[in-house]
Amino acid sequence: MDEELTDDALAGDIRVWQRRRGHRYSLDDVATAWEAVRAAPAALRALDLGCGIGSVLLMVAYKLSAARLVGVEAQEVSFGLARRNVERSGRAERIRLVHGDFRDRATLGEALAGGPFDLVTGTPPYMPPAEGTVSPDPQRAHARMELRGGVEDYLRAAGEIVAEGGRVVVCADARRPDRILGTAPAAGLVAVRSRDVVPRAGKKGPLFTVWTLARAGDAPAREPERAPALIARDEAGARTADAHALRRFFDLPVNLEEAPSP
Repeated sequence: MDEELTDDALAGDIRVWQRRRGHRYSLDDVATAWEAVRAAPAALRALDLGCGIGSVLLMVAYKLSAARLVGVEAQEVSFGLARRNVERSGRAERIRLVHGDFRDRATLGEALAGGPFDLVTGTPPYMPPAEGTVSPDPQRAHARMELRGGVEDYLRAAGEIVAEGGRVVVCADARRPDRILGTAPAAGLVAVRSRDVVPRAGKKGPLFTVWTLARAGDAPAREPERAPALIARDEAGARTADAHALRRFFDLPVNLEEAPSP
């Protein structure tokens, strides 16, 4: 294994290689995969837009054992790691990877081969370039900054490929629900559920929101259900019952004696 990579548990028997100083899977990915599997537990075809190193893709594959999946990723380093992580997962026969920008019609068409999807997921970056410093590391830059667009692009693509009765699950900046609610109608989608995610209680409030959407004809036009916020750590920095529930859901060990994070 390359020295710059770490080998980390993801879900059950699935582990991933990720760059020690590069983009790493995080709470965004875990919360999105958790909501996605609960939103479409019977999905037989699933797609992850901008799949990165394959974290959400593989968590969904782990929980939905009958599903066939597609991951689309444009960033070269992340795509290479996704390919390696899928190959070592023992589930490569169910997963197809597409290297390209899903905003490109040819790339989206290649992903769509086989028909629409019962479940579409995405964990887009949610910081406009003007609001932060772009990392000189290409992988980190594309994972954090909206260099290829933001959640609006994800919704537009998802609206084209989600099947009748299917669900779209994406995360987005908690401060900007308008970006979801304002884009969904034009994409042929309607928001049906949202859940705020708070990394640590008593700090800055929700960091991001996980949204579940349906095709406009599959759900009534009304205010989306607001699920209770998921709080990962308490004010002292200790993992909460919510955090333990996430780990148990993906069959990872829970250490009840773990010291709080400083």
